[in-house]
Amino acid sequence: MIFLELVLQNFGPYSGKQVINLNPKIDEETSHPIILLGGMNGGGKTTLMDAIRLALYGPRAQCSTRGNLSYSDFLNQCVNNKIDPVADTRIELLFEHIENDKPIKYRVVRSWTKNPKDGKDTLGILGDSDTWPDALVNIWDEYIENLLPLGISNLFLFDGEQVKELAEQETPPPVVVDAIRGLLGLELADRLAVDLDILVNRKLKEVGNSKDLANLEEIETRLTQQQEDYQTTEEKVEILKYQVEELEQKQQEAFDKFISEGGKIAAERNQLELQQNTKTTEIEQVRQSMCELAADVLPLALIPNLLNQAQAQGEKEFRHQQVQISKDLLLERDQRLLTWLNEVEISPIQVEKIQSFLIQDVDSLYVKTIQTEAPWLLADDETLSQLDNLIYHLQNSKLSAKEKLAILKNKEEEIHTLERQMQTAAAPEDYTKLRQALETAQNQVVEAKANYETIRRRLAELETIIAKSKRELSDYTVENIKHKNSEHIITSAAKVQNTLKIFREKLTLRKLNKLEEEVKNCFLYLLHKSDLVHRITIDTKTFSLLLYDLNGKPVPKHRLSAGEKQLLAIAFLWGLAKVSGHRLPVAIDTPLGRLDSSHRSNLVERYFPSASHQVILLSTDTEIGKKEVETLRENEAIAREYLLKYDSSTRQTTIQPGYFW
Repeated sequence: MIFLELVLQNFGPYSGKQVINLNPKIDEETSHPIILLGGMNGGGKTTLMDAIRLALYGPRAQCSTRGNLSYSDFLNQCVNNKIDPVADTRIELLFEHIENDKPIKYRVVRSWTKNPKDGKDTLGILGDSDTWPDALVNIWDEYIENLLPLGISNLFLFDGEQVKELAEQETPPPVVVDAIRGLLGLELADRLAVDLDILVNRKLKEVGNSKDLANLEEIETRLTQQQEDYQTTEEKVEILKYQVEELEQKQQEAFDKFISEGGKIAAERNQLELQQNTKTTEIEQVRQSMCELAADVLPLALIPNLLNQAQAQGEKEFRHQQVQISKDLLLERDQRLLTWLNEVEISPIQVEKIQSFLIQDVDSLYVKTIQTEAPWLLADDETLSQLDNLIYHLQNSKLSAKEKLAILKNKEEEIHTLERQMQTAAAPEDYTKLRQALETAQNQVVEAKANYETIRRRLAELETIIAKSKRELSDYTVENIKHKNSEHIITSAAKVQNTLKIFREKLTLRKLNKLEEEVKNCFLYLLHKSDLVHRITIDTKTFSLLLYDLNGKPVPKHRLSAGEKQLLAIAFLWGLAKVSGHRLPVAIDTPLGRLDSSHRSNLVERYFPSASHQVILLSTDTEIGKKEVETLRENEAIAREYLLKYDSSTRQTTIQPGYFW
């Protein structure tokens, strides 16, 4: 399928008739995939997307500005506000697709006036021969469902907000979930299951007697009411779940503010003051110990040189005394020897020689110990011993003083730290406000969780009640309504229901496995970072993505950057489009969002030229800027360029050839 032309007449800000050629073919042999339309915010880009959806699906179109409006009110809203009320508003979409192995073109035309009759537009289908095949008009909804089913259209016609929502949420939004269910064929299986229940109940009514019919209708009425209650309760559960998440976010913000503005420190002020008092007491104890050291020998540390000099002088005088004593002893011995020699028969000359030798010998032994100065310390042995002990004790006192000074410094630093912490604490009145805000947020979360849990339990109860009612209905029909044809239908329907359940499970696993591989390949291709994710799985119930690294360990989604999350969302949509098996155009509104330059470059170079055979880009000048458009032009990816020129004075938009640059 290829969109060839879009015609807008008095639609939204587009006054008069304006034509956009969407054909990606440059000539018969050359084709470039991208149709680039540039416009500022509020200039009519989203209106073009709405026009394509409206042309294809009419009242079923999921347009961005419709909201809860009726189709009639929405058509009135789309009429250009500058035209005559009786003038026509018109949309034409020309497209080509393959039918019976041949290319065929259809022009879908929708027109209406202000306050359209019956609240509807006029639909026309113009074929190759410019005829209006009425038969195709009557079955257009079924026909377009075969070409581009509404359920999966959001995989091919999406905007940046959809990508942003898909990137930020842990589970895909309802729009994407519906598209996945349509892609997997689950909607058909569910619809068939419901149709089977309707068929069985209809047959039971046909064969049952009046009493049976009344009982059967009573059970059906009760079951219908229970199912309605279940749906209402389920909606309440979703609303309350959202409220709980929102209140938890507010609670976290209040807690962060409580911490950042000193609330926690203020709450711990008493403990900090107690620690400060303890440290102060310890400092006083250390200072008292230092006073005791100062009252002892420590002051002598101020005169270390005098102490060392006195010790050296004492040792010197002590050694001289010892030498003098030994010398006197030797002289006494020599005198006794000479006396003895005089008594024996030795000549005086020899005695004299011996005496001379002894004198010289003594003088030579003690010549080095001759004291050059007179002793002045005159310390005895006990005094010198006390001096040695004092010097030794002084060294220990100095070491002890250093240790206590270090302890004192550390304690003072700890006190300064505690003082700074207390200075950053909130004032009492501010702390009270912060604490009250935090307590209020916590109470709101508790209350919301309680309400959520109550409704969730009610939902579980309703689920049990509905299952019981269905069993009653089944038991009642089996036990009380006997008819061969109906019994055959009931039995066959039950078998078909079981087969549908098995088929649904196998179909889901089969297609999800293929989808997981496609999403992973697309993500790695866009990311250009093969070591981040090794495997991607998709939950069979919630369809949320689970990422795993090379070691098989989960990669939490919050670890991805904002750009990587958006690339993952785009890879998810791209993978879904590939698995769908439909060869369809892709239209993207505001495609780049908040991506940084590297991720933006990956999308421009890798995704846009490869997303489909036809890619319609609706961008502002900041998303696809000068650098990006030049890259696309160099790669020969752009077939046509248009600029949506918005005049703020008239609030009208005109379509001009070319881009911002």
